[in-house]
Amino acid sequence: MTSPQGRDKAQHVVLGKLTSSYGVKGWLKVYSYTSPMEGILDYPEWWVRLDGRVTKYRLTQGRRHGKGLVANLDGVNDRDAAERLAGAEILLPKSALPELPADEYYWYQLEGLEVVTAEGQALGRVASLFETGANDVMVVRGAADGKERLLPFLPDEVILDVDLDAGRMTVAWDPDF
Repeated sequence: MTSPQGRDKAQHVVLGKLTSSYGVKGWLKVYSYTSPMEGILDYPEWWVRLDGRVTKYRLTQGRRHGKGLVANLDGVNDRDAAERLAGAEILLPKSALPELPADEYYWYQLEGLEVVTAEGQALGRVASLFETGANDVMVVRGAADGKERLLPFLPDEVILDVDLDAGRMTVAWDPDF
């Protein structure tokens, strides 16, 4: 089953990538964006996006291999078929994600939010997030002053309020920093 790429962005979240073939029986190396990395294997159906087309596959097997993961998809039975999927993104319908407690968010929900200080000064929008050893960090871009800011995602310290419906996040942050 396939769907147009434009519609797909609103309905899916990227969970990882198929990086290359592994062996001769259709297995693929997987780069997972989930935490823990093995969490991607908990989803029995993957939507795979390659060259603007999205195709649904059933995950038949998957396991940790060295520092990464390998997986086999139904219908991908040899090295040639696996190589044709190398570089594809692994998607999941947003509706299939587990419900989170009220004070927790998926990164895709935070990306694009307008970020303002408690005093109402616009700092830009959340462009992306990344993990560090201590806490997650938000990259905030697009403020009138042209600055890119790295803000720690620390609820109740830096993050005062997240209003997904309004598309806004209020932070305790010095705009000059």
